[in-house]
Amino acid sequence: MPEPDGVDDIAWGALEHAYGAATDVPGRLRALYRPDEAAEAADELLSSIHHSGGCVASSAVAALPFLVRAAADPAVTVRADLLDLVACLACSGNTVEPRWVARGWAEAWDSAVTVLLPLLHDPSAEVRRAVTEVLGEARPRAAEVLARLWARWETETDPAVRHRIVEAVGDLAPHTDREREQTVGRLRELTEPGVEPGVRLRAVEALRAALPGTADPRYARVVADVLAGGDLGGRSVTQAIRLLGADASTVTGLLVKLLGHADVTTRRGALEAAAGELSRWRTAVPALLPAVAALLGDPEPENRLFAARVLGMCGTAARPWADRLAAMVTDEGEPYLPAQDHALWALSRTGDPRCAEPLARRLAGERLGFATYSVHSQGWWTHELSLHETLAPLATHAEVLLPPLRAALAAADCLDARRALCQVLTDWGPAAGPAIPELIGLLETDGAVWALDALAAIGPEAAAAVDRARLRALLRVRPPGQPFAPAMLAVAYGRLTGDREPARRLLLPGLAEPYGRDQALVLLGELGPAGAPYADRLRELLHRDGTGWLPLRAGEALWRITGRAGEVVPALAAAIEPYARGGVTRAVTETVRLLGTIGPAAASAVPVLRAFLDADERPVEHGSWRSVPEDDELCAAARAALIAVSGV
Repeated sequence: MPEPDGVDDIAWGALEHAYGAATDVPGRLRALYRPDEAAEAADELLSSIHHSGGCVASSAVAALPFLVRAAADPAVTVRADLLDLVACLACSGNTVEPRWVARGWAEAWDSAVTVLLPLLHDPSAEVRRAVTEVLGEARPRAAEVLARLWARWETETDPAVRHRIVEAVGDLAPHTDREREQTVGRLRELTEPGVEPGVRLRAVEALRAALPGTADPRYARVVADVLAGGDLGGRSVTQAIRLLGADASTVTGLLVKLLGHADVTTRRGALEAAAGELSRWRTAVPALLPAVAALLGDPEPENRLFAARVLGMCGTAARPWADRLAAMVTDEGEPYLPAQDHALWALSRTGDPRCAEPLARRLAGERLGFATYSVHSQGWWTHELSLHETLAPLATHAEVLLPPLRAALAAADCLDARRALCQVLTDWGPAAGPAIPELIGLLETDGAVWALDALAAIGPEAAAAVDRARLRALLRVRPPGQPFAPAMLAVAYGRLTGDREPARRLLLPGLAEPYGRDQALVLLGELGPAGAPYADRLRELLHRDGTGWLPLRAGEALWRITGRAGEVVPALAAAIEPYARGGVTRAVTETVRLLGTIGPAAASAVPVLRAFLDADERPVEHGSWRSVPEDDELCAAARAALIAVSGV
């Protein structure tokens, strides 16, 4: 196999990549020409000279000519991989700040485009697809590249390459005056009926990129027409819906129709798109939920599962369909067990008492159907639901759920299970009192941290039952693999026994540290007036960070120590005010709760509290199963705070 000429003429040791000096790059460039080493070499080059983006390293500038030369060589087995790497580098060169782009990149990229253009006619469709994606980044030569892309369009037969050409011309059109008008005209032609559906959707997408901010009624017509046909040409319903922009009423109206579509795959796509709209807009709930609920009877089991999950996501708003959900929690009512699990979870989210007995049977049986861990991820995955999150709100049903839960706790054979069950009991507080014996038994296991938390939450009944000497011995042991344990155990011990000294000795010196102060601040808040010697330090920390956990923790501690709301409330209100426009975190919701606890003295925070409630677009992060529950939690906290602060 040939090797790259000129690779040894470069002083690679003077260049850098993500892992330091680029001395390993020439060996990897040579390996691209050895079939048994090429894939690994391409992967290593991606990892080192591109890594996760954010810059164009000096090694990338030097390597680029060799990468495109190898990509153009039919004997190289990883040509498409190399073109994908070049696309990543070119994207970084176009998007990062100039100070993060190494000297010489513009010249190297211009030369690379010249080498890449002939690959539009390569015999390999995979190479043509990949090079088209690369050329979509050729902004300085946009007019020339557009002309070459349209020329290729005339003869291209591979659907994936044709789709990518349309996307690329949309990316390039804003960067040239000369070819833009012709490109826009051709793209409009590609939106017309009779054109392949996937191309029509991509043409709309390209037009939106070429003419940013321009409203065109053709977009909605094309999207609706293609969606009605059911063939999206590789695009998802969600991707197609996004092309409509922010017109929520148009989107919801179209989704209602799609949820009743004859094609099962289209209905599933519509469910995902509906979940996305519900995660973003509060007014989408009454508009979409009835159509979603109709799919609880869908012939496709996965669609029934997804519909149940969407209803559960919306919590009490799903109460009109509680009877239907209750009918699905048995084998007779829902033979597909994962859908049955989701229906049971959804029933619990509505607050319907009919969830208690089935959940008790799950706890006592062989098939639980719920995960002993929680998943935090974007998207609409239908992974198992969290046992802790399912049971935590059900303290009012403790009488039914505690017997099997106690048995499960005693039989738990792994940390995940012990932790999840203890977390449920912690959330139940005093209602979990009958489980004290099982929790005491866990103090000798790797679940001690969570067992002690639960005992502390139960309160005086648990304190009277636990041997203090045993607890003090527990504080002296560091559970392996749990570096957080000493702090958590010390805090829980203080809550349970009233003896705060171990936590004071362990945590309060940490107030001088730049990180890891959370537990110390929580402790000071629980100490109340006894924490007065630290008030000045808390005042300093209150104003150190504008947002996040620090102002909340420092503000709460300072207020509980001094009782002076006037010096705390303005900082708390300022910390949450930016989030009325989006991005709400748990720290924001907890701050809203604290303002409610402070009461009438927090009157200056009323405008921001109202802003959280007045928005239609949910101020939480959109696009996941947690969006609506987190927004519901925020709204409940804001309503309670307004009542406590102003009486309305």
